[in-house]
Amino acid sequence: MPSASPSNRSLARWTLGYCTNIHPGIEVDAICQNLQSVSAEVAERRQEATGPLGVGLWIPHVASVALRRHGMPPLVDAINGNKLLAYTINGFPYDNFHGERVKHAVYQPPWWSDDRVAYTRDLAKILGELLPAGEETGTISTLPLGWPRQVDEVESSDSETVWRDVTEDELHHAGTNFRRLAEDLRMLENRTGKRIVVAIEPEPGCLLDSPEQLVEWFQKQLPDPTHRRYIGVCHDVCHSAVMMEDQRETLRRYAEAGIVLGKVQISSAIVADWKSVEPSDHAAVLEQLRSFAEDRYLHQTGRRTADGRFVLSDDLPELLDQTTAPVSDQRWVIHFHVPVFLESFGLLKTTRDEIADALDAVKELSSTEGGANQPPLEFTGHLEVETYAWSVLPDAERTGVLAIDDSLTRDQAMARDIAYELDYVETLLK
Repeated sequence: MPSASPSNRSLARWTLGYCTNIHPGIEVDAICQNLQSVSAEVAERRQEATGPLGVGLWIPHVASVALRRHGMPPLVDAINGNKLLAYTINGFPYDNFHGERVKHAVYQPPWWSDDRVAYTRDLAKILGELLPAGEETGTISTLPLGWPRQVDEVESSDSETVWRDVTEDELHHAGTNFRRLAEDLRMLENRTGKRIVVAIEPEPGCLLDSPEQLVEWFQKQLPDPTHRRYIGVCHDVCHSAVMMEDQRETLRRYAEAGIVLGKVQISSAIVADWKSVEPSDHAAVLEQLRSFAEDRYLHQTGRRTADGRFVLSDDLPELLDQTTAPVSDQRWVIHFHVPVFLESFGLLKTTRDEIADALDAVKELSSTEGGANQPPLEFTGHLEVETYAWSVLPDAERTGVLAIDDSLTRDQAMARDIAYELDYVETLLK
């Protein structure tokens, strides 16, 4: 087996890009068109940045099957012809991520389904072919096993939907599937020299939504160093903020457990800081939050209650339906990927500062100077800005740099906003 990568990649070798799940389109032609239009425009706007523009590809199942059957040339041409670097893939959404209503469907198929294994295996082969010479490591983020409750469809006149708990057999099969995948990835590296790390992405409410759950699951299901060479963790800053975790402590736990940090997804959440808002303004805050309570994506909400307990609500619209002013909770953090450079808007705040906290922690923990009592965090160096919710961002919040500019086409405006996000993150890396 090839030797492991050094755990202390220098900051200069970190790779920054943006996740293309922002763009709709599930066919290969649509993916290539997005790269040739929006991604190429971002690259043009960031000419002063060194090297090609990093793109985190989103290749849904339909496109992965087409690439396997008909070949890679269209995608390769779209990447190489526009000064782009494909270094990572978002393998979380399997189907249309821009459908009218995504919600819990984004967690299908779960990891106890062989369809999920086959899809992820295809993505690994695709990424192995796309990595240029000199790039030996690629990463793929994936869902944290699945949602803890699954839907059983019952045939009846009113199409009743019944939820059931995930079984122990299903969880065991998910572990078996990851171990099978690790062996596939080992053989892929032996054959091609490309190491592909599949990074499990904890998300609020899912089966693995905290560092404690993830570490315990690795200890039970992926104890072997060979498994952990190819299966790691994707740290999403927004998700961690919603769970009200300490960014550094979370990353430290991964280092101590010997779990490779495959990717950091740079993202920011919405905050309703009820303690700092006058009770007379609580109704206005609730009204502003209602503009974010849209029907496409799931907006899990972490709540710090009046007595200091942490409670997770499944979705913001349902929580708002149950809430009246004044609000007794201390704080809400909402899973809504807002532009990463925003500090606040209206009466709401964001978790922007936690991005800097996470990046500083990765810099420190991945250094070999951590000390004998702190094993270094093995980090691939992959950073990916993931602000996928632009299309559902309320128009009222598009002020300042985000303002709609009639002189720009839709693609140009999107490229402007993406470039601004990347510029902001680069300031944090200096």
